[in-house]
Amino acid sequence: MASIISRFAPSPNGYLHFGHAYSAVLAWRAAQRKGDRFLLRIEDIDTWRARPKFEQAIYKDLAWLGLSWEQPVRRQSEHMDDYARALDRLKDRDLLYPCFCTRKEIQAEVARSQTAPHGPEGFLYPGTCRDLSDEERSERMASGEPHALRIHMDRAVKQAGPLSWTDRKAGEIKADPESLGDVVLARKDTPTSYHLAVTVDDALQDVTLVTRGLDLFHATHVHRLLQALLDLPTPEYRHHRLIRDNQGERMAKRRRSETLAQMRDRGVPASDVIARIDAIISA
Repeated sequence: MASIISRFAPSPNGYLHFGHAYSAVLAWRAAQRKGDRFLLRIEDIDTWRARPKFEQAIYKDLAWLGLSWEQPVRRQSEHMDDYARALDRLKDRDLLYPCFCTRKEIQAEVARSQTAPHGPEGFLYPGTCRDLSDEERSERMASGEPHALRIHMDRAVKQAGPLSWTDRKAGEIKADPESLGDVVLARKDTPTSYHLAVTVDDALQDVTLVTRGLDLFHATHVHRLLQALLDLPTPEYRHHRLIRDNQGERMAKRRRSETLAQMRDRGVPASDVIARIDAIISA
């Protein structure tokens, strides 16, 4: 059996909660045989939200759980050149276009449309800027108008051809990136996106198993497309259940779910957290 290279990739924009612990432990346990490797990556491309104190808390929380990882830790903010090179390759294939729409304008356009495209995560970008002329695009970009770079999904899918990827639980999945529409791959203030950065990082770090929550299952369709377009390897995926609190709500930073630090401060031993994770796994 080939060696596994697994990773846990949190964002330092808040403190970790039990749901993060569950995902981290699953990823860590997957790489415990001789020759396996476990990586920690800090996904801090949202530099206006990332904080050093949250990054340091990640290290403390994972060590408290008994996890260890390879050094050095990769921080996405230190590797923007890698993402820029990937964008250049997509530009060379005429697969990107500038989008000048604000979120408010997109919402208004969707509200006006009776046939707005709909995907698994809600309404899709309606393509307002897709058919702008080269002249208008150049003029607006030259004027410094804020814009994002979106993938021209129809062209991209046509160039890539039929694709699939493997999930450890769901089996072989036919890739359907069109279901997410012309997703953003970079913005003026953040010259990459989650979709692009995570795909490039996993390839550069030779990751063979991606462990993450079911909320990112649909994103994998886009990541598989980018792998094909950029000639990158495709890892195996494990999309795990989402952990919910006592009220049945999904644990999340924005919901102020109890953090691992708070659990530790009130005297909860790490062994209890691990036991709870084991109970969920065996349920």
